[in-house]
Amino acid sequence: MIETADAEPEYDDTAIRFLEALWGDGYLSPGGPEEVDRVVEGLSLRGKAVLDIGCGSGGITLHLVERHGAAHATGFDVERPVIETARRRAAARGLSDSAGFVQAPPGPLPFADASFDVVFSKDALLHVPDKDGLFAEIFRVLKPGGVFAASNWMISHDDEPSPEMKAYVAAEGLSFTMASPVRYAQAMRRAGFADVTVRDRNPWYREVAREELTRLKGPLYPAVAAAVGAAYVDKNIRTWEAMQKVLDSGEHRPTHLRGRKPVG
Repeated sequence: MIETADAEPEYDDTAIRFLEALWGDGYLSPGGPEEVDRVVEGLSLRGKAVLDIGCGSGGITLHLVERHGAAHATGFDVERPVIETARRRAAARGLSDSAGFVQAPPGPLPFADASFDVVFSKDALLHVPDKDGLFAEIFRVLKPGGVFAASNWMISHDDEPSPEMKAYVAAEGLSFTMASPVRYAQAMRRAGFADVTVRDRNPWYREVAREELTRLKGPLYPAVAAAVGAAYVDKNIRTWEAMQKVLDSGEHRPTHLRGRKPVG
């Protein structure tokens, strides 16, 4: 995490409108609030200071306050368009005092040591190439005894991706730097995390993605095409078709991660 230039937006207003049409207002990754609840299942966020890394357009950050009782949630993202959208969303819901949003270039997290009780992330860490540097930073900003809980898109191995996976990543056209669950767990342990757990979500998303593709081709198509253009929807249909292949093969592995920063 040593880049310093401001990130060129990959999630512009068109992408935000498209993904929210598919996944719900404020959500730029699948599963909506129900999948967020699964990521933090068994954790108490009430009264806690929470950091949401890769917060996107803010729906999850606000959900952590409204549904889970976080005392304050900070959404962090490297992209300006999503942060601006998130701030408007928080203001519209009267949550600007309990949810703040920070935009900064890729690099060290712009927060002091031991600032948060919980660090959360939903399908954003795949954009960070340096996994060891990433988890060293997450560990640093967590308070002793604090918890990291995340969902992330991963690849099942750390060898050369299959032609199908390469085709899918090319179709996405995003800065994906996928690694395996084993590689993520290693990076967490190297950073100092204890009680590291990994939960495979491929079986769940394999079926959800199939439903998403059916909706994109069918009932959602007219409204979404009117909002973002038919060509944009058609491109994403091709992307979903490529993604379905690597979900079905098991090479694409959405995964939940959790770990704890030891006390002392």
